Amino acid sequence: MVCGVKTLGQFIIEKQADFPYAKGELSRLLRDIAIAAKIVNREVNKAGLVDILGDIGTTNIQGEEQKKLDVYANEQFIAALTSGGECCIVATEEEDDIIHIESPVSQNAKYIVCIDPLDGSSNTDVNVAVGTIFSIYRRKSTAGKASIEDVLQKGTAQVAAGYIIYGSSTMLVYTTGKGVNGFTLDPSIGEFCLSHPEMKMPETGYLYSINEGNYVHFPEGVKKYLKYCQVEDDATRRPYTSRYIGSMVGDIHRNLIKGGIYIYPTTSRSPNGKLRLLYECNPMALIIEQAGGKASTGFDRILDIDPTELHQRVPIFIGSKNMVEKAEEMMRIYTKKSTAPEEKLETKLAGMGIVGGLD
Repeated sequence: MVCGVKTLGQFIIEKQADFPYAKGELSRLLRDIAIAAKIVNREVNKAGLVDILGDIGTTNIQGEEQKKLDVYANEQFIAALTSGGECCIVATEEEDDIIHIESPVSQNAKYIVCIDPLDGSSNTDVNVAVGTIFSIYRRKSTAGKASIEDVLQKGTAQVAAGYIIYGSSTMLVYTTGKGVNGFTLDPSIGEFCLSHPEMKMPETGYLYSINEGNYVHFPEGVKKYLKYCQVEDDATRRPYTSRYIGSMVGDIHRNLIKGGIYIYPTTSRSPNGKLRLLYECNPMALIIEQAGGKASTGFDRILDIDPTELHQRVPIFIGSKNMVEKAEEMMRIYTKKSTAPEEKLETKLAGMGIVGGLD
């Protein structure tokens, strides 16, 4: 190995003492996830050469068409987590219900994994970045078989969270609540190597990521924030640049490094939001907060939400702290429109660089 290169395995061992209840289980669990990620990465990278592109003719619990790679990635992560023996339950986007790991050693395991095995999988057909998102919780029950109640925990209870992005290079980014570190896969040695230590998100960015094709269905507060982003203003370096590729992992990874905001709001078609709380929004929120950013529903902190169901959906505003707070301000102004005097509301909007009020 090249002198000075630190692998994921080495880094995890060095940091093991920082983990809650440090006895090695969480370290091994993270390594199991990394192994599955390497297998999925191999298939993603040769997707154009083998018959694993396109739909398989089925839908998941979300009512979404399942891609062949969705199913493959789901199987690989479940297999790795089952053989590792460090988690008792896997909750995945591709399955209707939680999966109990039935091996004798796993039934008494201390951890639960919630995972989106292949985020943005429709992009594989056009060779655009996709990813995996995972979240790890410590089970609440101490005896007997773990249940759905062990899974339905606030995001603040996560002991680790991370994502893998399969792009021009493959990266694994994770946090255990003590900062964020990124590892790039070196294909020559087959190891994730520390490439982005102590990642920090700029407090203000100049990128916004949202599917503007749904503009007509957005809440008024989101429309006004987009107008704010597009107004020319030298002092704040506006207009900002729009960047959206349809993969939560890809968009947030770019914004984490460069600064920016990612928004997937409620719409008239999806009044509760579109993205899932347990295995998309919570893990990403923990990562971004640990990097100095912010994650919100537009009104409330994502990590403080009490989940009530496995595939619960929520809106999300996530990214650079100042940008998220500005978007939240727009959302609050909109909700007060019916009680605020119109001239005062117009004055406040004008002070934010928006003309034309809320028409």
